[in-house]
Amino acid sequence: MGPPPRAAAKAETFVEGDHVVYPTHGVGKVERIAVEDIAGHRLELIHITFEENRMTLRVPVAKARSAGLRKLATRKMFDEALGVLKGRARVKRTMWSRRAQEYEAKINSGDPLAIAEVVRDLHRNAGQPDQSFSERQIYESAMDRLAAELAALDQTDKSTAAVKLAEFLKTV
Repeated sequence: MGPPPRAAAKAETFVEGDHVVYPTHGVGKVERIAVEDIAGHRLELIHITFEENRMTLRVPVAKARSAGLRKLATRKMFDEALGVLKGRARVKRTMWSRRAQEYEAKINSGDPLAIAEVVRDLHRNAGQPDQSFSERQIYESAMDRLAAELAALDQTDKSTAAVKLAEFLKTV
């Protein structure tokens, strides 16, 4: 069950210098788009660099959409994600291992609204003595993703964005 199809299902066009979000790796930057020959096929590839882990990913333009590559969230969409943070935590009474899998899937979906749900649901326990190591790791991973996207939106760095998010959470 992926994200709901957009009303106008047109392929997004990516341009050099664009900040993009790749579901499993977070925010990256389109370095270039080039045609390359790979195993006898000519492919148009989007080269995306992820500064943080010094990684470059090459995604075929034709597969960008199915791979979940998307442009940065709009300010409006990000504000909706912040709105999610203000909601009441919805913690299911299922085993932690099952919840952890669901949280990881939400983080890896790359959807800021889903990631915000993870932050919201785990925030209450953040820094509490009863919080498990894996709970804290998942929480920090979700916060990291939101901060990276906010930083790109604000044209600032991730630590500044993380502080901004933390301040916002204090008001919740």
